[in-house]
Amino acid sequence: MTDLGNGWTTAAIILLVAIVAHEPWRWLGLYLGRDIDVEGDRFQWVRAVATALVAGLVMRLLIFPAGALGGPPLWLRLAAFAAGVAAFFAFKRGLALGVLVGTLVLVAGSFWLQ
Repeated sequence: MTDLGNGWTTAAIILLVAIVAHEPWRWLGLYLGRDIDVEGDRFQWVRAVATALVAGLVMRLLIFPAGALGGPPLWLRLAAFAAGVAAFFAFKRGLALGVLVGTLVLVAGSFWLQ
């Protein structure tokens, strides 16, 4: 086997493979979805299923965390989640602010418990 060189060569190869594997599907989705009515029943169903999947993954991370997220106790993870959701709704459905507040509560609570 040959050496791929320095880290830049490896990173460039990984980026190129990711682009080749990902971009054709994005363009195909754009092409096939050009005539979809966003107010139609099918699109509303797809949106509901996607939202349910994300909600399920978030709950799984909260209740059964993996890796470093398993360190803080459940009550702290739930408090951080509640703070993030409250900030999301309090600031005109600002997703970035909700995530930031939830993260800050989790990090601050973890440091406080040590």
